[in-house]
Amino acid sequence: MNVGRGTLGVIAGVLMVLLAAVGHLLSPPAFDPPPLPASPQFSDLPPQPAAEVRPVARADGFRTETILVPARNETLKATIRAPLAPGRHPAMVFVQGSGSGDGGEFTQQAEWLARAGIVTLAYDKRTVGYSFRSRDFGLLADDALRMLRVLRERPDVDPARAGLWGVSEGGWVVPIAAARDPHAAFVVLVSSPNVSPLRQVAWALNEQLLRLHAPTGVRDLLTRAMGGVGFDFLRYDGVPALRGISRPVLALYGTEDPSIPFVESTETLTGALTLSGNTGYTIRFLAGADHAMRIRGGTYAPDYLPTLANWIRDLPHTARPSVPMAGATPVQRFVASDVPAAPWWGDSTILWLTLCLAAVGYVAAPVTEMVVRLRGRDLRLQATVHLWPALRRRLRRMAWTGLGELAAVMAFITLIVLFSVNQAGAWPAVQAGWLVVRLLAILMLVQTVTTFMAVIGGLRDGWEPTPWQRSVIAGVLGGTTLLLLTAAYYGLFAFPW
Repeated sequence: MNVGRGTLGVIAGVLMVLLAAVGHLLSPPAFDPPPLPASPQFSDLPPQPAAEVRPVARADGFRTETILVPARNETLKATIRAPLAPGRHPAMVFVQGSGSGDGGEFTQQAEWLARAGIVTLAYDKRTVGYSFRSRDFGLLADDALRMLRVLRERPDVDPARAGLWGVSEGGWVVPIAAARDPHAAFVVLVSSPNVSPLRQVAWALNEQLLRLHAPTGVRDLLTRAMGGVGFDFLRYDGVPALRGISRPVLALYGTEDPSIPFVESTETLTGALTLSGNTGYTIRFLAGADHAMRIRGGTYAPDYLPTLANWIRDLPHTARPSVPMAGATPVQRFVASDVPAAPWWGDSTILWLTLCLAAVGYVAAPVTEMVVRLRGRDLRLQATVHLWPALRRRLRRMAWTGLGELAAVMAFITLIVLFSVNQAGAWPAVQAGWLVVRLLAILMLVQTVTTFMAVIGGLRDGWEPTPWQRSVIAGVLGGTTLLLLTAAYYGLFAFPW
């Protein structure tokens, strides 16, 4: 039985509409963060007091020491930079943001501060107990406290003026450490999110996608994937730890930081500290500064290091400033909304199970043929009698298209993540990647329809497939069907574009 291309097109179109409807019904609520209403508290901030940004006297030299510090389940390398001037100095531990890395990323800051009379310690991040999937902020806080104890024991450090500095993810770690150790003299939070990691990532991703003019479907794909991720640390609530801080706090934010919701982060911080009775906080917004306190990834914002050094050296006088919040006007466009949790069928475990079943279906074809050949069956004789050769070619193309779709989706997600992390990228790359992903999904659907109709036509014409042929057909068609349903859930058949 031959089916015309027009009929096949109609069938494929109907199935596409059905898959779009299935995806809409099965998917969680849409992630659509509303605009953040302007707050009078942030609309007219006073400038930073001149004393905070005054020039800092700096010496020419400093000494550097490298030590090994025992930590839980591993030993961490730390680098200490100290002023050459005699006497006891204020001191600070650098706590890293997310990802693996060494303390070398703080070299420029550490040397600047050492010349300004502040002892600093930067250490390599642990590799045991920290990974992409699992992060124990309490364990990282324990590492920070071990480093702080090392500084306190030094003869050139004033223990009463030794504190902690944390950037980005370190903004969840340092409050835990400070709450555990009330003797930590101060806390510096740089680009600290203060909302949950999931809300922070979703906000940053939404901001980047808006900058790249990405289609709405791209955001739906990524947020549905995030909603199904079962990483416990993503829903970490840092407010209890913030409430436990009893020492002075300096929080620094850049007005060009696309990675954190700095207005809501500030509101969360001040609310938690006020509720616990700690009014000793200083919050400064630096004009033009990005997530790393740099100007467009280049040099540090002019007021960043002077503000940091003057605040630390002038403690306890600077602990309760006359102007708690000052600097450039921060503008946060959208609320840092939580990503809707995925239903059970959208959980990452179900996703991997589905992909494994699809892979089993695809692998069944070559394995079955290999087994038949080993048993001495002549496949070529059967192939000359039936329509199997053409059908087998269709099945192979389906399998390759399905694998190509998986690879394209993974590559596209990686591209978006890299764009978001590096705050780079161009909108044509996003549009092109999204086009490839969706066209492959449509091609996979069309191949499924044409192959299925070819099988039905052959059966009606009297073809009697052998058991191994049935297993091959069922495996590839079944695996592709699972991939189509998965693609529908993630919005690859959704309308509009």
